[in-house]
Parts: sequence; C-alpha cells; structure tokens
Amino acid sequence: MLQKVVFLDRDGVINRDSPNYIKSWTEFDFLPGSIEAIKTLTNNGFTTIVITNQSAINRNMMSMEELDYIHYMMKKVVRAQGGEIKDIFFCPHTPEDGCDCRKPKPGLIFSAQKTYEIDLSISTMVGDTVKDIECARKAGCGYTVLVKTGNGIKSEKILAKKKIFPDHVAKNLYEAAKWILSRNK
Repeated sequence: MLQKVVFLDRDGVINRDSPNYIKSWTEFDFLPGSIEAIKTLTNNGFTTIVITNQSAINRNMMSMEELDYIHYMMKKVVRAQGGEIKDIFFCPHTPEDGCDCRKPKPGLIFSAQKTYEIDLSISTMVGDTVKDIECARKAGCGYTVLVKTGNGIKSEKILAKKKIFPDHVAKNLYEAAKWILSRNK
C-alpha cells in the first residue's frame, strides 16, 4: 500500500500549457523548478503519479503513440535528474464523451488508487485548474494545492467564487513540494 502519494496534473504544473495542446515532445517544455520538485518529493519518500486530461487524442490532434512518447521522455528526463514519476493516468476523451475518467470526475484517481492501494485521505493533488481541485475533492484526497503556473491565477478566482478553497496556493510546483514536505515533518 502506498502511503505518501502526490498526484500531479501535467500541463500547467509540470510543463508549460498551451491552448493548442501539447501534441509532441518538441512542444513539451518543463516549467522552472518542476523537475527539482519531483526529485525533492521522490528523495523524501513520496510517490508521484500524474493525473491528466489529454483530449487531443480523441480530437485526432495526436496519436496514442505520440502521447506515449511524450510520457516516456518526461519520465526519462525526470529520472535522469534523480526524481521518479511512478505512473501516468490519462483521459483521452473530450468533455462531450461523458466518460468517468475526465477531470473534474475522479475516475483517474480511483484507477490509481485501485492499482496501487493508495490511502486517498492522506494523499495530495497538485493542479492549476478548477477541474484538478474539484477532482481531488470528489475523490476524497486529503489535501489539494493550487499552483499559480498555467491557469492557476484565473482558477484561484473561480474557485473562490464557487467557495472551493484549496488547502494551499503555491507559486509553482517546487513551492508546492516544499509545503507538502513541511506538512509531513
């Protein structure tokens, strides 16, 4: 059973987001501090699992092979720097598909929980969108962190209007990792 788990959204948290989607490894650009954040979490006994919507698949903007290559390279670069991404759970569907895995629905987190026997009540979700925070709450994650990278600044205002408050708001993933570590001392 995995006890110390941090779920990470991908686009806008680990790498720069794009309104045109990230469709190839050449478009993938790590955000400053994100690799160091994953390394820090790994070195302190946390398991990181990526939870990401990737509707570019069902929009026919990229192939499953292209997505697999992006994820392979992302994990390889993180590993080369001393961190580890344990697994990646993604939803290929568009909002119109009505699936159970697309955030803000909690299906991806539940899939990870079943695969790794995760205690969600002590797990943390880090994201940059309203969907990420809502997904974590619906799944029963113990903690949520909103990062101000990606869509975070806009999302913070929307969350406040909805009266949904993350447990912490961080400048970026590295600051989120430091907060997570401080809670677990």
